[in-house]
Amino acid sequence: MAALNTLWTGLALLGMLAVLQIPTQAQAALQPNFQEDKFLGLWFTSGLASNSSWFLEKKKALSMCKSVVAPAADGGLNLTSTFLRKDQCETRTLLLRPAGPPGCYSYTSPHWSSNHEVSVVETDYEAYALLYTESFRGPGQDFCMATLYSTCPTPAPTARPEARPTGQLGDSPSLGGRTQAPKAEIKEKFATFAKAQGFTEDGIVFLPQTGEGPLI
Repeated sequence: MAALNTLWTGLALLGMLAVLQIPTQAQAALQPNFQEDKFLGLWFTSGLASNSSWFLEKKKALSMCKSVVAPAADGGLNLTSTFLRKDQCETRTLLLRPAGPPGCYSYTSPHWSSNHEVSVVETDYEAYALLYTESFRGPGQDFCMATLYSTCPTPAPTARPEARPTGQLGDSPSLGGRTQAPKAEIKEKFATFAKAQGFTEDGIVFLPQTGEGPLI
């Protein structure tokens, strides 16, 4: 259980993992004319891709988490992720600092003190965002991960939130009138993107809803 909690804490914050033995891929592109102000707000981390052996072993135990992107006081972005740990919601905030062209950021892993670069490769600012995270730690020690952020408009609720059975996500409304589950075409887009970065089919996972209440 302790190992799983450590894994999800890192993954929720865009992949703060230990040394990974995966081949280096070509650098991912950036969203043209990236508009940071439109990227702000609520997203759900609904897909991940990596070829690390640790990820492949633990992926079935992972579940969706909420991520909120907000401007930081001293520039850059605050990425606040909420996820389940020991059956309770836990929150972590990560500072993404501008690191080049718009859409490119860097952060320091609080667990491993290593530097990571995060690129917003593609987004429509409404329904999805494709992110690519990498860290170079030496020959044979590069870290790479693809992340899917998604949002979907939700239909009018059929019951008041407090009237829904506890322990179920269902179609419960969330912040901004959105639900967690990505549409099929968004899943396909992420799978295509992940494979283009060199990740295998086995290394691509779409995270299930927790079934223990919406992460809001």
